[in-house]
Amino acid sequence: MQAADVLKSLEEHMKKTVGLIQKELQGIRTGRANPALLDRVMVDYYGTPTPLKQVANISTPDGKCLVVQPYDKSALKDIESAINKADTGMTPNNDGSVIRIVIPILTEERRKSLVKDIKKIAEDGKVALRNSRRDALESVKKLEKDKTISEDQSKKEQEHIQKLTDKYSKEIDDLSVTKEKEVMTV
Repeated sequence: MQAADVLKSLEEHMKKTVGLIQKELQGIRTGRANPALLDRVMVDYYGTPTPLKQVANISTPDGKCLVVQPYDKSALKDIESAINKADTGMTPNNDGSVIRIVIPILTEERRKSLVKDIKKIAEDGKVALRNSRRDALESVKKLEKDKTISEDQSKKEQEHIQKLTDKYSKEIDDLSVTKEKEVMTV
């Protein structure tokens, strides 16, 4: 393994981490209807946990309502119970052919709770970045110890690893701040 391989692997892992954080933040409710709010809902479809998106079409006819239209009408009850179990803070209304979910207006208390959740998600992402950094630094130090790279090269690589960590950590901070503003906007 070369130092370039370590850096490439590190950057790929950090990009994936930022992508996961971004996806997780999309699932946080902001008071507007967004199909991503139901991304974490898993439906027990014929005994198999299946993502809601695979068993139903989710649309937003307006900014305050989600409509879940199952591909298989027999799955309607299972979808409804899965949404209830998912702890989304939303109540599904089953009219026999589709499920309508009215997005309730967020209270100030709920907004503050969501901001705490956002901060926790961002911190978890930064911890993952720091763990990746630690692993990469260990790999570079091992290359130096094995005399594969020089001490100067090792120092340069370690600085580069820190710059990558700072870059992706800032991306997570930016995502977090943007989502917090979105949640706190009435």
